[in-house]
Amino acid sequence: MARGLEVLACFRTGEATLSNQELAQRCKLPKSTVSRLTMTLTKLGYLIHVAESGRYRLGTACLALGSALLTRLDVRKVARPMMQELANFSGASVSLGVRDKLSMIYVENCRSKAALTLTLDVGSRMPLAASAIGRAWLAAVPDAEREAALDQIRELDHLAWPGVQAGVEKAIEDYRTLGVTCSFGDWNKEVNGIARAFDPGNGLPMMAVNVGGASYNLSPEFLLKEVRPRLLDVVRAIEDALPR
Repeated sequence: MARGLEVLACFRTGEATLSNQELAQRCKLPKSTVSRLTMTLTKLGYLIHVAESGRYRLGTACLALGSALLTRLDVRKVARPMMQELANFSGASVSLGVRDKLSMIYVENCRSKAALTLTLDVGSRMPLAASAIGRAWLAAVPDAEREAALDQIRELDHLAWPGVQAGVEKAIEDYRTLGVTCSFGDWNKEVNGIARAFDPGNGLPMMAVNVGGASYNLSPEFLLKEVRPRLLDVVRAIEDALPR
């Protein structure tokens, strides 16, 4: 079961199909093992085999799973009107995300009517250690949970680790002093963002709200002076509106 879920997790936003070879490389499993898994997942409806190319795409059973999860996340209904208001004020994209492995995955997204907002949408992934939303999660979770995630990141790239570590340590200090984490060109040199995490309760995982957009439209000064107080108010209001 765990290996089957690993196969399904290999599909990323914007990728229509993957081959057994590509899945094997991403899962770090033998191709023969992956072939057996894809056959089983196809029978169960989680994958669809594209006969013409021999590749696989996600099946409707995955859609049902995703719909069940999103329905359970009532926090989205509470947060969306406030997120939209913040997006309109800032001229940015405002996103709600949860952690999935070493990424934050968007479960809700609001954009302003401005033409310069990011095109990331629900299902998009952001790196845990380089994005503002990922750093907010790292800053808010218990030390043991943070260290376990950082250990995995360090193992993936020892050479990049010193820079990653410095960015995370700065983010934790920002969270303590400013109430938000920042990513000013760290994830993408043309993107700036700030974020704040919160615990939605009711057994749901730690979540975070991110405000981000093109750096030429969203300066660090504007984000910290004008947007930050409103982001803190939005997150506080979301927490207050959720049943405990």
